[in-house]
Amino acid sequence: MTTQSTPVPRLRLYQGPAVLSYGFRPFFLLGAAYAGLAVLAWLPVFLGELTLQTTFALRDWHVHEMLYGYLPAVITGFLFTAIPNWTGRLPIQGIPLLALVIVWIIGRLAVTCSAGIGWFAAMLIDISFLALITAAIGREILVGRNWRNLKVVALVALLLLGNTAFHLEAHFAGTADYGIRAGIAVVVLLILLIGGRIIPSFTRNWLVRENPGRLPSPFARFDVAIVILSAVALLAWVFRQDGFWMGILLALIGVLHVIRLGRWAGDRTFRERLVLVLHVGYAFIPAGFLLSAASAFSFVPASAGVHAWMAGAAGVMTLAVMTRASLGHTGQRLTASLSTQGIYAAIVIAALARICAVMVPAWSGQLLHLAAFAWATAFLGFVVYFGRALMSAAK
Repeated sequence: MTTQSTPVPRLRLYQGPAVLSYGFRPFFLLGAAYAGLAVLAWLPVFLGELTLQTTFALRDWHVHEMLYGYLPAVITGFLFTAIPNWTGRLPIQGIPLLALVIVWIIGRLAVTCSAGIGWFAAMLIDISFLALITAAIGREILVGRNWRNLKVVALVALLLLGNTAFHLEAHFAGTADYGIRAGIAVVVLLILLIGGRIIPSFTRNWLVRENPGRLPSPFARFDVAIVILSAVALLAWVFRQDGFWMGILLALIGVLHVIRLGRWAGDRTFRERLVLVLHVGYAFIPAGFLLSAASAFSFVPASAGVHAWMAGAAGVMTLAVMTRASLGHTGQRLTASLSTQGIYAAIVIAALARICAVMVPAWSGQLLHLAAFAWATAFLGFVVYFGRALMSAAK
């Protein structure tokens, strides 16, 4: 399960716009742009300076557009580029890819303007994107007989169910707490599964070439056990976040992920930030479990762990994967330039500031602004720096 620059099968000549030649191009570009702009819009909404015509509670709009808006776009870009490498089949490109992009864009408009079109219509429009993506990747993996990656299809299908539950819960209960936690749990599991494949693989490839010595442990039974235990813990967390035994369970999983991360030799990758950032992003996974454990014991607010997972793990990992895949699949060297390192620094600052805003209420206002602007700098910086390459034919 990789995003290395293995040539995507090209059995027919593609003559359309370069941006529609592979899934990562439009979805990385639009997903990153939306991630940055939506957070910049969220600040005046949060402060009461801007009103949105959405049926969602304002917090729920923000969470939804991060969890079920930008993230599915990035996940789709990754999967539509990786699956042809897994199956040997042709990539989805051209008009079919454009249609999916349009569905995603209309979904963002429908959610934000749902007060005008009605919650039910907004729900149908919004969930149609993940429904189409689930069907598309399911077909490719089944026809390509790539059975080992069916679990990825299952997780995307669960993300679709979580989005549907979010809309229903928001309408009938007023807020979408279960729909939020369900989506977060699925995103964390995707990072555990995909990160557990690509991080040791990319690290090994770089170390063998540039820094021979201790190598990362490959994906093995230990990893399978951790993923299963994490899935059980996250399922329990969706329905209950406090209590002694929940705290013990979450803390145990957090320690296991610290051990897992330590097995990947990330300490030997400081010379190449393109590899190092993957380890940094994954480090927010155990941080999220440990902070959620502390929350179960009422030591910290519950949102500390949530933001470690979402602003930290999801934010850093998506940019790490987007930058690497964009470089590899547009014919550029797999190394982090100063601009790319600046993107990484900005997203890590954003994640730490957002977590600290929860932990230090006296400074929450300043830290929220720092987190929002650092987040926007990272994602809009990606658009500016990688936009031309994503819009142009590969070298």
